[in-house]
Amino acid sequence: MANNESVIFNPNGTITLPIAGSVGLFIPTDGLTGLNRDNNTAYGNITLYLNPELCNISVCDLTLAHFDYIPNLAGNSLYTAIFGLYIFANIYLGFRHRTWGYMAAMLLGLTGEVIGYIGRILLWQNPFDPTGNDFLIYLVSLTIAPAFFSAAVYLCLARIVVVYGQHLSFFKPRTYTLIFCGCDLFSLVLQALGGGITSNASTYAKEQQGIHIILAGLSTQVASLVLFAVLCAEFALRLRRNPTAWSKEHAALYNSRLFKAFLCGLSLATLCIFVRSVFRVAELSGGFHGPLANNEVSFMILEGAMLVVATSCLTFLHPGVAFQSFWQDANFSFRTRKGDLEKSPASTREESLQQGD
Repeated sequence: MANNESVIFNPNGTITLPIAGSVGLFIPTDGLTGLNRDNNTAYGNITLYLNPELCNISVCDLTLAHFDYIPNLAGNSLYTAIFGLYIFANIYLGFRHRTWGYMAAMLLGLTGEVIGYIGRILLWQNPFDPTGNDFLIYLVSLTIAPAFFSAAVYLCLARIVVVYGQHLSFFKPRTYTLIFCGCDLFSLVLQALGGGITSNASTYAKEQQGIHIILAGLSTQVASLVLFAVLCAEFALRLRRNPTAWSKEHAALYNSRLFKAFLCGLSLATLCIFVRSVFRVAELSGGFHGPLANNEVSFMILEGAMLVVATSCLTFLHPGVAFQSFWQDANFSFRTRKGDLEKSPASTREESLQQGD
């Protein structure tokens, strides 16, 4: 809030002090202490307003809390339970099918979701959160978690390219992974940094700085997803134009209904992550006290529900199952030697056996 040096007591009983980064007016009144952002005024007890850590719902209204609403316990608990169950499902599937990179990305994302929604449950218990720790848990965890789901999707694309034929792709499989996982990492760092700055901000200017950094990270994620969709569409177009040039090695795999369902699920998951990311950009563009940031229905649908759908696709249509034991065969190398012909591990092993290696 404001420091004592910037508080001016006026002869008429009102108090001039900073509100939301500009000069505002505090009007002492009986009843709840709160803030009217429409006309940049505050009201109630000046001690409570200057020391919001003393607030509770009996003496302050929710305009002094982190949200203008109390988070819904049932909805946030439901999301916590769903993501928690998916953690165990992905551990089982990851070890069973040895999808180590995919499992790591999913577990990091799902763990972030669980921690973030626990933070919202704690905010339900105390929406004013005097320490700021609960808000920090919610903000940082739910902001960065979807970046790991994007990484899981990006890892799948590289192997899909191997299945259909690397010779049909504009980029090598490892290039897709390096580009998109690199963008994801950059986005994640920006979002985490911005979240940390914002949650610990003691001034309005510092809070805005953190929000802008988060927005930069989210915008990077949106741009990365758009580029990903464009390159996927470009590869799909190449496949359509060259149906006879597809790799014969995994023909049974890419012609199976399960693999086609996996591709549809991956597309839906990508769309849901994209919708969620666009929503968060729009939400934070208005600041923490904007209309979208204080509309829980929008948050629960466009944040929570979108990621439940995405993680459901990524779990129930798990690549370890969809690739039907070919996940390892569709692996790719980050390093190639001069003269190598971009062969799959399966082909290399087969040739080695023929040569007696």
